[in-house]
Amino acid sequence: MSTSGMNTSGVYTKKQLVAMEFDDRMIERMLVSGDLIRLRPWWYATRLHDATVVSAVRDGGILTCVDALRFHGMWTPPGYRASLHLRRSKNKSGKHKACRVSVGAERMAAEAVDPLPVALKYASGCLPVEGWIAVADSYMNSTGTGAADLRVGMGTISVTLSHAVDRTDAKSQSGTESIARVRLKSEGYDVVVQPSIEGVGHTDLRIGKLLIECDSFMYHASRDDYERDHHRDRRALVDGWLTIRLTYDDIVYGWDAVLADIREITGRDRHRARTPKLTTMIEDSVLRTAREGL
Repeated sequence: MSTSGMNTSGVYTKKQLVAMEFDDRMIERMLVSGDLIRLRPWWYATRLHDATVVSAVRDGGILTCVDALRFHGMWTPPGYRASLHLRRSKNKSGKHKACRVSVGAERMAAEAVDPLPVALKYASGCLPVEGWIAVADSYMNSTGTGAADLRVGMGTISVTLSHAVDRTDAKSQSGTESIARVRLKSEGYDVVVQPSIEGVGHTDLRIGKLLIECDSFMYHASRDDYERDHHRDRRALVDGWLTIRLTYDDIVYGWDAVLADIREITGRDRHRARTPKLTTMIEDSVLRTAREGL
């Protein structure tokens, strides 16, 4: 059975199969041969199907929330409800608890997996706020969209979710960077995202002259990456910047210690420009970042 151009879950409605020119006789023959599996009335799966999507459809719903995000290849942070994430219409029930939203519930769709904006909408009830913002940042960064586009894709949303959208930043390059930014801003720090630094390039975050690099779980996959970043850190230090490099575990599991170190630096005003040279250096970064943003 050819599914080119349709979807990659291997799960289809009867309407989709008909649109692919499969009539009732062909569908019945494929059910007998095992090339199709009936999941529930009007829903079918091919031999090569996504098991998580099949589980959601068998249970009377469609895949959404965290599981839909993962299906679409999005990074998801730890800490969400470890269960099957699906949504279903009010007149259906199943063994798994459905994900819900307080405002703007979607009608049941003709696809087995929610598109990313709708999945993000439902993920707001399962992910911690900072985790949700990190995934939303990643979605916007990878698709070249912005907060306004995300709002359109999600449709009607709650005031709480709207405030979370206000805290997103499409410039963020990784989930760990997003989480660190949200946490630092909540502490009152003036955080610049992806500042441009002469002779160094872009760094993840900046507080005054303190540069913060947030490494992902699989960072420094090659020796070239390792050498490049140590050269950048050395050049930044020579020019007057301070740099701290945080690992995935530092941000996800050891944040209290990280925040204590940052407070130690900022509490002594070591992040502030105390000379005309350092002031000019920071002003140059602000201008470079603004020009590149335009």
